[in-house]
Amino acid sequence: MQWMLVFAVLAALLAVVRVISAVRRTGVAGRRADWDERLIKSLRAQGRNLFEPQSVDFFLDLPDPTACAAAEAELLVDGFKVDYRPLAGEGLSEGYSLHASKQLRVSVTEIHEQSQRFTALAAKHGGQYDGWAVAGLGRQEKPPH
Repeated sequence: MQWMLVFAVLAALLAVVRVISAVRRTGVAGRRADWDERLIKSLRAQGRNLFEPQSVDFFLDLPDPTACAAAEAELLVDGFKVDYRPLAGEGLSEGYSLHASKQLRVSVTEIHEQSQRFTALAAKHGGQYDGWAVAGLGRQEKPPH
């Protein structure tokens, strides 16, 4: 009888650990999706027709021109317009800001996918994703962690 109780307790603990693990894994992605969703709601509240493609700007902070050129090559293949410049002019001592723009349909799914893509692209080249913007709505920084 005691072994059944021990087994039940172990099974319950395992279930709790798995739930906590799943919540932690989806936490950052969930915050990004919520952040993107709030910004898209703001665009709708401004009266934007989000069924029509909008000019969406994405921003990356990258360590050097080599990283920028490598990221630029990947983005140009997908039709993005890309430019980059040193961050030193912004009071920062090092690094580069890469700006990529493209006409996209602004939906939570599309923007979330692009945010995931730019997060991975920035990490691949030693930098970080710094958010997105749509003309008429200022730059939207990544959500706080």
